[in-house]
Amino acid sequence: MLSPAPSGTPRFGANYTPSQGWFHHWLDFDLDAVRTDLDALAALGLDHVRVFPIWPYFQPNRALIRPRAVDQLVQLADAAAERGLDVNVDGLQGHLSSFDFLPAWTQTWHRRNIFTDPDVVAGQADYLRTLAAALADRPNFIGMTIGNEINQFSAGPHPDPDRITAEQADAWLTTVLAACEEGAPGRLHLHAEYDAAWYQDDQPFTPAQAARLGGATAVHSWVFNGTAQRHGRTGTATRTHAAYMIELAKAWALDPRRPVWLQEVGAPAPLIPAEHAAAFTEETIEAALDCQDVWGVTWWCSHDVSRDLADFPELEYSLGLLTNDGRVKPAGEAVARIAEERRGRTYAPAPRATALVVDEALSRRSACAPGGAVFEAYVRLVAQGVRPAVVLAGRVADAEHLAARGISEVVSPEEVG
Repeated sequence: MLSPAPSGTPRFGANYTPSQGWFHHWLDFDLDAVRTDLDALAALGLDHVRVFPIWPYFQPNRALIRPRAVDQLVQLADAAAERGLDVNVDGLQGHLSSFDFLPAWTQTWHRRNIFTDPDVVAGQADYLRTLAAALADRPNFIGMTIGNEINQFSAGPHPDPDRITAEQADAWLTTVLAACEEGAPGRLHLHAEYDAAWYQDDQPFTPAQAARLGGATAVHSWVFNGTAQRHGRTGTATRTHAAYMIELAKAWALDPRRPVWLQEVGAPAPLIPAEHAAAFTEETIEAALDCQDVWGVTWWCSHDVSRDLADFPELEYSLGLLTNDGRVKPAGEAVARIAEERRGRTYAPAPRATALVVDEALSRRSACAPGGAVFEAYVRLVAQGVRPAVVLAGRVADAEHLAARGISEVVSPEEVG
């Protein structure tokens, strides 16, 4: 069985965006083209990829999970194995690069809540179980991620949300994670939300769910969320946003040693201009790896989106480590250099002795967002040379918890100034 991560060694990977056809490549699957892409990623010294079946392409009817599509996913995983790459599979796509991909059997005339309708949830569980089972015997299969930022369907600003409560989100996550475990027992199965789970007061997917359900906590760090707009390209907050999110995630975990996976992070133009992407990449990764218990870093994304494809937001065309025709970009060179430097090294950042206190009330999550009291206090501490952790207010008096994390001092945002 594949170990979740080599002990003391961070993983380095990329979210695989096929160079030919983007994620629509599943409609015209070309294994040779996939192999070429994977060769380029292996040459960067990466050890894993996160791949994205498109839900309606794989399960166009609730009772039809296309065998040929599942076989193509297995072929991709096997091609990755031949190149020394492990594979994590994101099941419910879901949402990708501003586009939504939901099956027709959940929309319009068949409109049903994708989180609470019993038939829809049963169909999702069948689908996730099928994908997991197809890969269960592959040594390079890491495990399943439920879907890409699927919490964006549950509340605003989505234009047509499937609204649910936190209790309903909890029940849904428990069901679909169990389906993955049934399909591939013992693998690293997890779920992944965009930062609204941490920052948005009315978001039904919660920090506690992110930090306590599944085998690891996934963090998706994007500085276009107001961080870079407020603090600028070179601001402390921009360079350390991923590290901040990792520490925020650790505050909510019940297990002080729970792994945190920086599963998405990228250098979005024009907030991070192309000529500064390599520096941002290096600073972001080094700051993240100064946090304890980081499972790994998976960059978004492997290849630029082709300019032949229409209607993407401008920033989506230039996020790759490689160009659409396979040339390594400066950010790709930076990731390759860090991966090489870290290979074989023991990964043991010192504990963070000073912890910033955060209120665990869900209605106060906006204090943790860019501009909020907790966020800005954290940034001020970093600028002062402190390596802050974050701790829930309810654990400030828990000496055992503080000791397990190496925390010897707690400060409130008000004390920071």
